[in-house]
Amino acid sequence: MPYVNVRITKDGVTSAQKQQIVEEITQTLVRVLGKQPKHIHIIIDEIEPENWGFAGMLTSEYRQEE
Repeated sequence: MPYVNVRITKDGVTSAQKQQIVEEITQTLVRVLGKQPKHIHIIIDEIEPENWGFAGMLTSEYRQEE
């Protein structure tokens, strides 16, 4: 039973985009590993930009510098 956890920053990702992510990851696991779609679980966690840090700063700060 594959379990995939996708973490993204919460910044306007649409339901249609999330559906596409789930469909394409599922198709990959079916094609590469031969798994049945009914056994594949995909969780999308949306993280607030101020709760995601990299390169020594919060994503919210990094985006202000862009």
